[in-house]
Amino acid sequence: MASMRDIKRRRDSIESTGQITKAMKLVSTVKLQKVKSRAEKTKPYSDLMYETVSNILAKSGNINHKFLKPGKSNKKAIIVITSNRGLAGGYNSNITKLITNSTIPKDDIYIYAIGSKGREVLERKGYDIRADYSDVINEPLYTDAKQICDKLIDDYVNGEIGEIYLAYTSFKNTVVHVPKLIKLLPVDAEAVKEDSDADSTPMNYEPNDEEALNLIIPKYVCSLVYGALIEAVASENGARMQAMDNATSNAEEMIEDLSLKFNRARQASITQELTEIISGANAIE
Repeated sequence: MASMRDIKRRRDSIESTGQITKAMKLVSTVKLQKVKSRAEKTKPYSDLMYETVSNILAKSGNINHKFLKPGKSNKKAIIVITSNRGLAGGYNSNITKLITNSTIPKDDIYIYAIGSKGREVLERKGYDIRADYSDVINEPLYTDAKQICDKLIDDYVNGEIGEIYLAYTSFKNTVVHVPKLIKLLPVDAEAVKEDSDADSTPMNYEPNDEEALNLIIPKYVCSLVYGALIEAVASENGARMQAMDNATSNAEEMIEDLSLKFNRARQASITQELTEIISGANAIE
């Protein structure tokens, strides 16, 4: 049985840890409320952009456009959105597992990392880290998303990459966060048409479909990436809040158990001292 001193030291240590996790939970809760509101305001724009592109492609018939067919390269670019900090449960590992468990060969993947945690894991596993935008996740802006998308779209048009994917955590509510791996380019026209509820009225382009889609598709991709950044930040704080809440609860349970052990050890020590006093007194008599 551990001594009273050892039990007390461990209990004090856990109490200190519990205070830290409780404070981190409160901080994450405040941040979550802020970014949750931002995510709720951003999502309608992303949904409307998707609906707009769906309606356009549904009414366009068969269009031969560079953004609707795979590029010449076998390389796949994946934008991986994780966090710069840990202590968020399985938030970061769920995203990296999407990559490592995917059917895409490792040698064909270019990683464009947003968040140092995901970058570090994938780098250790031997993935090619083509760019690191970890600072972006601290305070996501639309201009950041546009800069990243412009670079990737240029590489796609130039034939350096054949497909573009996005790995992020979708924010459903405070406790539900869903890791997703979606294809951004080429746009799956058939799948998008199936999601559209547009009528069969043909779409007429002015001046032509090539120029129109050259303007629309990049904005569509950029809106999805920006929406993913906002949702990822909300998911990160939600995951951290849950993780710190669980850690605080576990600390409280451990403190209760150690307090019980401490009291038992203290009672045993008192009983032993009384027994020794009585035994000494009887020996003198």
